[in-house]
Amino acid sequence: MPLRTEIVSPEKRYTDREVDMVVVPGGEGDIAAMPGRSPLMLQLRGGVVTLYKDDQVLERCFVTGGFVDMTADHCTILADSVRALEDLSIDDARQTLDQLKDQWTKVGPDEVELRASLSRQIQAARAEIEVAQKVQQNDLKAL
Repeated sequence: MPLRTEIVSPEKRYTDREVDMVVVPGGEGDIAAMPGRSPLMLQLRGGVVTLYKDDQVLERCFVTGGFVDMTADHCTILADSVRALEDLSIDDARQTLDQLKDQWTKVGPDEVELRASLSRQIQAARAEIEVAQKVQQNDLKAL
């Protein structure tokens, strides 16, 4: 029984296909969605989503965060943004990280929601740098 998988962002529908397994970067660690699993909804952190078919990597993409809804036959990923790995830029991610760190220093201690949002964005920028470096080194097995 295949798992219908959709990855969407506010900009576009990135993919909609049937796969055997999806591994997503959950807030507490990577987690797999497979046919027959119990329903689960969780927050995503910045990282790589990997789609598998017949024990082979079918597709990988980078998400900056969002949510995933897993059921026995469906996995819907609602990503803040989605990009192909080859579209990642170490320089752009470093520039974004520097800007976010600068914003962080200006946040007051009572601005809890802003601090949490910046923390998620900083994590995503760091993850993007790490993934882009691995792609540049052609070290896709490390993803």
